[in-house]
Amino acid sequence: MGVTIKDVAKEANVSPSTVSRVIAGSDRISEETKKRVKVAIQKLNYHPNVVARSLTNKMTKVIGIVLPSKAEQLFKNPFFIYVMTGISKYAQESRYYIMYTFFKTEEEKLTSIQNYINSNLVDGIILTTVHSKDSCIKYLQEREFPFVVIGRPEDTKNVLWVDNDNFQAMYNVLSKLFMKGHRKIAFIGAKSELNVSKDRLSGYKQAHKINGVDIDENSIIEVEDFREVLGYNAMKKILNGNKPTAVVCTDDLLAFGASSYLVENNMKGISIVGFNNIPLAEYQKPALTSVDINAKELGYYAAKMLVDKLEKNITNMHYIIETNLIERESTNY
Repeated sequence: MGVTIKDVAKEANVSPSTVSRVIAGSDRISEETKKRVKVAIQKLNYHPNVVARSLTNKMTKVIGIVLPSKAEQLFKNPFFIYVMTGISKYAQESRYYIMYTFFKTEEEKLTSIQNYINSNLVDGIILTTVHSKDSCIKYLQEREFPFVVIGRPEDTKNVLWVDNDNFQAMYNVLSKLFMKGHRKIAFIGAKSELNVSKDRLSGYKQAHKINGVDIDENSIIEVEDFREVLGYNAMKKILNGNKPTAVVCTDDLLAFGASSYLVENNMKGISIVGFNNIPLAEYQKPALTSVDINAKELGYYAAKMLVDKLEKNITNMHYIIETNLIERESTNY
């Protein structure tokens, strides 16, 4: 048999209930007793029974993560890998566990959330995407279930969220390109039902307006998602019209596809900028200029906000994570 809480109590010369309180972090136990119990725990190599504890205090110490696409497809987009890394880091620091679920449609996403809540599997949920008129946010609010959104919700009232300033990040990219003399700048992004895409497109348009540059609407291409092949096809479509001097993409994978089309057709002199600054960006030929959105921090602070909420220690309703433009060869034109 494994070491039990009674064994720890006997070793520390306290009651089992005192050991439970020490493990739970109660401030009603003296520092001397806490120290004695912790020494006994370490000596006996005791590990609390998570299931038993959850039955006692009605907390599972599990965070539910809702991710797009099937598991085998997810790892093609490093953004989510870094977000999960950040979430996992804070969860581990806070002694929480993680449970993942995946969806392909908004209906599946909502069903996953309902299953989480109705089965009492998790204490709170992190949504890794947010859409316009997001039904999942509405449902979670109606159920008054703890959750955090990675991305800016349309209505931020009473919602915990973490994001970059995507409008400003894209605005800054365009301003940089205008300063270099570019006037024909195309845009490739996922459909604007995703708030992140909507904000970046708004930044693109506002930068044109402020700098007094006309927008060629035919140079704005919105695609289904962030797959590389869609960036390739979008670049082909753009070049059927007026040739731009620069292209901004809302994701590095789209930028990889756009760049591939240019390389295959030996077309030079067009600058390309991506978003996310994934590791492969610097190994492209040419190396891709990209906006580093610090995805690990997005995940880390999402987990922090949720744990703070669960432990009634919430101080911030949202976090804005800094972005940085990493300039490489793809904008040396």
